[in-house]
Order: sequence, then structure tokens, then C-alpha cells
Amino acid sequence: MAGPHRLWGDVAALAAGLFLPLAFAPFDLHPLAILSLAVLFAGWRGATPRRALWRGMLYGWGMFGAGVSWIFISIHEYGQVPWGLSLFITLSFIAFLSLFPALAGWLAVTLEGFWAWRRTIRSELRLILIYPAVWLLVEWVRGWFLTGFPWLNLGYSQIDAPLGGVAPVLGVYGVSYATALSAALVLAALQHREGRILGTYVAAFVCLWLLAAVFQLWPWTQPTGRSLTVSLVQGNIAQNLKWLPAMREPTVELYSRLSRRHWDSDLIVWPETAMPMFYLQARPYLDVLAAEIGDRGPALLVGLIYLDPQTRRYYNSMVSVGAGPPAFYHKHHLVPFTEYLPFPTVLGGLVDWMQVPMSDFSAGDPDQPPLELAGEQVAVSICFEDAFGEEIIRALPAATLLVNVSNDAWFAGSVAPAQHLQIARMRALETGRFLLRATNTGLTAVVDPRGDVQALAPPFEEHVLRATVESRTGATPYVRLGNTPVVMASLLLLVVPAALERRRESK
Repeated sequence: MAGPHRLWGDVAALAAGLFLPLAFAPFDLHPLAILSLAVLFAGWRGATPRRALWRGMLYGWGMFGAGVSWIFISIHEYGQVPWGLSLFITLSFIAFLSLFPALAGWLAVTLEGFWAWRRTIRSELRLILIYPAVWLLVEWVRGWFLTGFPWLNLGYSQIDAPLGGVAPVLGVYGVSYATALSAALVLAALQHREGRILGTYVAAFVCLWLLAAVFQLWPWTQPTGRSLTVSLVQGNIAQNLKWLPAMREPTVELYSRLSRRHWDSDLIVWPETAMPMFYLQARPYLDVLAAEIGDRGPALLVGLIYLDPQTRRYYNSMVSVGAGPPAFYHKHHLVPFTEYLPFPTVLGGLVDWMQVPMSDFSAGDPDQPPLELAGEQVAVSICFEDAFGEEIIRALPAATLLVNVSNDAWFAGSVAPAQHLQIARMRALETGRFLLRATNTGLTAVVDPRGDVQALAPPFEEHVLRATVESRTGATPYVRLGNTPVVMASLLLLVVPAALERRRESK
């Protein structure tokens, strides 16, 4: 029976991973995140480290295979990479990401086995202390290793659930930890149904959720008393047309026409590379717009490519247009294998051989100050940068407003734009700021400091999303301390019991 039992455990791990993306946008079945992870934890318990690694790998194949396979669309349909090679790249990427839950499984079971041999901690407490901490630490490593890919971090699934209240205190990784801890408590309660012990686990689960709900009610930031009328312009330019030379002038005319109807706004935002050209090429158009706006018109924020005349490096940038000299933000966190090639001396030949199209952007300074727009200090991020909360908070608490611009046309009608908006919403919740999100084809949105969508433009339509927002001041605990508290606490949960055991033995 050992063989069939192992097989069913493997199948359960794969199925649990396949169902996990349903907890995220656009499905938003957030309880599935807890149930999915509880199934995985159950499959790790009693398994060998090798089997736990395998089940973590299977879970990752399901999780990322169902959740991020949309990258095939951007590689094949828009990157013009052949179908077979696109499939190979997509599967390789999924297999790489699956190494992280595999590592979590191996590490959790190895540590549990060590503590069981030492008899340091009873079985249920090993589950509760070790598994959530390991999951959090491995997820955190995935967020920065090789520049990081924090997509489908567990915490994002809970932004509309009570556990989302942890975000202003400990960030999205704190929400991930609370979700994993909830899964461990559920599993512990199911495995040990004795009255007193069961009551302890249920009480811990309820207390955790109540504490998170209380955090949701706390006013972490304060309004400055200033409100702004904002207009976010969604041009809906098809990705296969966007960079054609013949489309440059029609594209600029489209965005200019849509914006002219909203010169009474305080701030107008165009999406990432809304002007598909270099800044010097765009200057004549921008000068016309600046003249129309005048000294009393709105601040205009425009996406384009900036070529440094001295270094000849070019950047994915945003530039302000209006009263005063132009101010720039240059994208810092670039997307590997899309905006730049990592390890070019090693991988350059391979990429040339595969004939994969690739840009060669340079990274902007990581500590760029907020832009002063419409009398406010605005923290700007471009596309993928909004997935890194620890980078967004560099401009805080000075910034009173967040702006994110993107071009999610790369992912057509997949779930990626909805997942991306969910990620952006988490940044608003972590920082207690309004977030303005302008995109080419959707999802353009205004998000309030609680992470709720206040206004949303229809996708794949020309649209100007107009709303009134208030600037905010103050700093949440996450803005002040970042990821350090939750990461250090997780490490201590894994290290302290062993240290206490060693101390006990030495006496």
C-alpha cells in the first residue's frame, strides 16, 4: 500500500497547485489559498525530504503552470519567437519557479525531522512553527533571487479577505505568512481532534483573523486635506502596431486628443511608452502640449524612451510636462530577458542563436526622489516594478501619492492583467496611499489607501478614467520597517528552538 499511498499524495500536491491560482484575481476565491496549502502541508507530513521535495515540485508545476503560463502569449505572439521554442521557454520558466516550493518542502521536512529526533517540539507545534516560516522565507527568496519574480505570492490572494489587514504592518510577505499559518492551523486541527487541543488551534486561528481585521480598521495614514482631479488616459494601441514608425504620429494625436478634453484636471497620466519614440523625437510634440497647458494647466506625466546623449544609454522613462522644466523617472527594476540580458557574456551567444528579440535598457537609479506634480510628491513605478513593495517604499513617506504605468497588451486576454492589478492594489494597501494606474489596454484603475478599486476603465477600449483622489501623509509600519520584521521573525522561529535544545543539553 505504500506505493499507492505515495501516488495519491503526489496527485493531491499537483491538484492543490493547479487550484491555487483560483484564489487570485480574476477569480478571487481566497479561501482556496488556505485549503490548497493545507493539502500540500499534509503531503509533506510524514514524507521523506526527497518525497517532500518532489511534491513541492509537483505543486509548483500546477501553481505556476496554471498561473503564469500567459508568458507564452508575450513570447510567441508578440515576441515573434517560434511556437516550439516559445513552449520550451515557457515550460523551462515554470520548471525553474517550481524549484522554490520544492526547496520549501525539502527544508520543512528536514527541519521537522531534526526536531523530531531531538524531541524538541511536539508534532503539531512542529507543523505550526516550521512550515509557515519556511514557506515565507522561500517565497521571499523568490522575490529577489536573480532579480526576483514575486508573482503569485500567497499574500496577494488575501487582499480582499480579513488577512489583508496585515499588509500595512508587515507587507505582502506578512500576509503570506498569516495565510500559511492559517493553513497549518487548519491542518493541525483536522489531524488532532481532541477537545482541548482542537480548541487551542481553533482559538489561535480565530485570534489571528480577528487581529488582522482590527488592523484593517486602524487609520495608518492621514489625508493632507488636498484633493486632486486626475485623468488616466488609456489609448488601447494594439501591441503589434505600437512600435510601427507609421503609428507614431497617430498615437501621439490620439493621446493628445483624449487629454485635451481634460485640461481642467490637476494631473493627467499617460501609460508606459505611450509615446513610442525617444525623448528627443518627442520634444516637438511635448512642446506643443506644454504650450497648450500653460502655467495654470494640469501636470502631464508621459511614458517614453529616454536616450542619454552623453552615455548613449537608454531608459524606460516617464517625463513631466507643464509648468517648469521637465522632470524624469527612469525605470530601475528591469525585466530580465525582455528589457535586458543578464549574464551577457554567458547567455549572449545562446540568445543570438535562438534569435530571441530583446531590448537593452539601462536601469535608473534605485533611489530616485518622487516627482513633484500638481503640488504633490508622486512616487512613480513602471510596469513590473509595482511587484516589489520594498522598492516602492523607498520614496516614502515623502511621497503623498503613487502612480504606476504599464503596458499589459503583451498578455492579450489572459488573467495576467487582473493579477497585475491585484499586485498594484497591494502597494496602495501597504503604503496607505492612493494609487493611480494608467495602462495602454487595461486595467486602468484608481485604487484607494485600503487597496480597493475606486474606479476602473473598461479593458480594450479608448478611455479616460477621471476621478478625485486625496493625497495622504504618514507612514505605515511596513513603510518604516519593510520586510525585515517578518523575515527575521521567521528565521528566529526556525533557529531558536534548536538553540534552546542545545542550551538544555549543555546543562
